[in-house]
Amino acid sequence: MPTRQRAYIVEVLTLLALIAAPFVLPHLGFAPATINRILIWGLVGIGFDLLFGFTGLLSFGQAAFFGTGGMFAAYLLTNTPFTNTIGAALIGTVVAGITGYLIGLLALKRTGIYFAMITVAIAEVFFFLEFNPLSDYTGGENGLPGVPPPNLDLGFWSMTFDSNLEMYAFFAFWYFVGLVIALRIVRSPVGLLLRAIRDNPLRAQALGHDIKNYKLAVFVVAAMYAGFAGSLLGMLQGFMPPDAFMFHTSGEIVMQTAIGGAGWLFGPLLGAAVWLYLADFFQITLNLGASWKLVLGIVFVLLVVFLRHGMVGAIVDLWHLARPRKPAAEPATQTSAPVTRSAPPVAVQSRHKSTRSSSGAILQVSGLTKRYGGLLANSDIDFSVDHGEIRGIIGPNGAGKSTFFKMLTCEVKPTAGKIVFDGRDITEMGVSDACQLGLTKSYQINQLFDRLTVRQNLAIAALGELRGKFKLDLLKSLPKVRGLDSQIESTAALVHLGDRLDTPVAELAYGEKRRLEIGLALATSPSLLLLDEPLAGMSPQERVETVALLKAIAAGRTMIVIDHDMDALFELVGKVTVLQEGRLLVEGTPDEIRSNAQVQEAYLGGIHEEAEAQ
Repeated sequence: MPTRQRAYIVEVLTLLALIAAPFVLPHLGFAPATINRILIWGLVGIGFDLLFGFTGLLSFGQAAFFGTGGMFAAYLLTNTPFTNTIGAALIGTVVAGITGYLIGLLALKRTGIYFAMITVAIAEVFFFLEFNPLSDYTGGENGLPGVPPPNLDLGFWSMTFDSNLEMYAFFAFWYFVGLVIALRIVRSPVGLLLRAIRDNPLRAQALGHDIKNYKLAVFVVAAMYAGFAGSLLGMLQGFMPPDAFMFHTSGEIVMQTAIGGAGWLFGPLLGAAVWLYLADFFQITLNLGASWKLVLGIVFVLLVVFLRHGMVGAIVDLWHLARPRKPAAEPATQTSAPVTRSAPPVAVQSRHKSTRSSSGAILQVSGLTKRYGGLLANSDIDFSVDHGEIRGIIGPNGAGKSTFFKMLTCEVKPTAGKIVFDGRDITEMGVSDACQLGLTKSYQINQLFDRLTVRQNLAIAALGELRGKFKLDLLKSLPKVRGLDSQIESTAALVHLGDRLDTPVAELAYGEKRRLEIGLALATSPSLLLLDEPLAGMSPQERVETVALLKAIAAGRTMIVIDHDMDALFELVGKVTVLQEGRLLVEGTPDEIRSNAQVQEAYLGGIHEEAEAQ
């Protein structure tokens, strides 16, 4: 079936499931009120899944937005003449989004466990505010009673959703809308970048993306989902409960997503169904009293331990196991001749950003120094590279080559000195800004997005060049980004991965991963490409192929290459810079460097010292 026809299968199947649910689930023991609550928890879970499952940001503060949106909508409907429940819910959503934006500015200054702890603290602050200073507006421990059921008022016609089935139709409609919006986000350029941030945020930043603003954007989106769901909760129950602000509400959102499976969008809904069904079963059917939470906690632990990717992940795994596998291609016999890869034709040469001038120095460094406390990594380095030059940098281990590279690409700020690229002073710039200008590097240790395919990896790199550092095209389809497919395909052809575009990166051989590492840098269309040990860890045959690849890449391009394989490096470059103990030792042609006594001493001196020590 063509991809365009498959695009809406998820939406169609979801719609059919939502239509069938109120007629099927009661026969499985679900109470009508429980079914409606599942939809509300599933809706807030969609936003949390975008934040955690797709972006890797674990927030324990969603109750703050859940309660804020719900309380604001409930206050409008109970303490003002405002009677439009949908309007109140939308206003509560906007208020939750504004709150999320302000909190995100603070919380996202930290990452990992520190981010999670900040969100815990924020949730506790909002709980205190709801129960004390703002109790006149929120009702304090009593909540806000008298919230009307949902209604639809068109002026000339109105309808109130009173019965359980009518309420279900109302909540199911909004769940479906929320899911469709989330699917559009996931399929958009922003959705791909969120997964890049989840897998390798530093590399996503180095490829020219403003990851801080993308994190803030998804944080706000998750807050808005929570705020809208909170508004619906008040309409369902007839009052807005104070426990919407409590920490256990945030905890339940996290646990439901873990049970259902993060990163699927449907996981929170399935997790909510299991969680709420078991809660009712243990309390009402088995009459366990207060101990129901203990039993439910044990069930949660067992589900998470044995279903590492959640229930949706387990279903997907079973589906893949049940599908018939395509027969594997016959392996090449040992007598087969090795595949010879010729240099790519001009048609697939990757492009590069234009520069202000086409002659003279493209990069000039003066007095570059970097200190880490008492350690001097680089000291007073003067260095320049001309347009179209292929420069090599060598030096013994500990010479400061990697630190020097990191300063050139603005990953690390120098302690002193100045870096001028294409006539611009970039000394104080960030790494994403430097990439946007055309200064990009590949890494010594592969920095790839291992959970994604080769195509997605190259798309992440190309999007930085095609869309700029930050763009909120949340509802735009990824294939509709102009020039994206051609950039991906030309780069893949250049690094000989054209037949591996839809292969997960985790399944690539090491040499293929090294080529993809170079491909990520090339896909940003750099005008100056820095390669940090591109031949590291390769077999002799892989080295031969990669050197041929680098020669093809070098045509019409400015490059700086670090590598310990001096024979291969000298074959590639026209001029060599030697670093020793963080200082510039000497520069010259490959022939001059080979015969230079200072270079020989720099490399061989350490060996003599070790021999004498023994």
